[in-house]
Amino acid sequence: MSGSARAQEIKADFIAAGGLWDATWETVLNLDPELVAVCSKLASVPRRSGRLEPKTKELVALCVDASSTHLHLPGVRQHIRTALGHGASAAELMEVLELSATVSIHAMNVGIPILLDVASELGQRAGSEPRSQRQVYLQEQFTRSRGYWNTTWDAVLELDPDFFEAYTEFSSLPWRSGVLEPKVKEFMYIAFDASATHLYEVGLRLHIENALGYGASIGEIAEILEIAALIGIQSVTSAAPILAEELARFRTG
Repeated sequence: MSGSARAQEIKADFIAAGGLWDATWETVLNLDPELVAVCSKLASVPRRSGRLEPKTKELVALCVDASSTHLHLPGVRQHIRTALGHGASAAELMEVLELSATVSIHAMNVGIPILLDVASELGQRAGSEPRSQRQVYLQEQFTRSRGYWNTTWDAVLELDPDFFEAYTEFSSLPWRSGVLEPKVKEFMYIAFDASATHLYEVGLRLHIENALGYGASIGEIAEILEIAALIGIQSVTSAAPILAEELARFRTG
């Protein structure tokens, strides 16, 4: 088979597997056809699986790309467009963005305990104070609105109850008025915690536990991890067009 024929076969297989062909993939095909073939094979595994509904797959992928640790805007547009095609509503898509926006609180979950530990080591903190009535109430409020409590919140609640209260209101919005079922909300937290740009193990373990408690299957959660694991392909789709442009400039210069 000639190189041109092989390239066209790879393109046809890519499209048949449900991939969205565009000018970027055409560029990659021109540079390295076999790379397109293996990328397509990898991405099509969770796409073929029936463990998650097609709409949910797209919501998970959207959450990963919209996360502030990643922010891959071409992927955001693609997954919004595809999710709409699978019947997603504007409210569902907005809720995914609301859930994704909570990722930055991990600066507090990780940073505040370290701050208190270092302050203790330097003799600038004697120890934890007994919780005030307000702090007890805020913990109860968080537990009611979010459906869980974890010790990662203890230090945040201790050091800055005002911030904790504001975050509780912020993060609870999709739980008070959202349209996604609780299991699917937890899928979004799993997706951005598992992303290679974040890898927040404490949250990943917590939200897997919560999702299983809401009735998720092991297979569904494994598929979320597969979708999150695909962002490495974006190294190719983001950089290959630049490579092609620079090659053209170099060859004509």
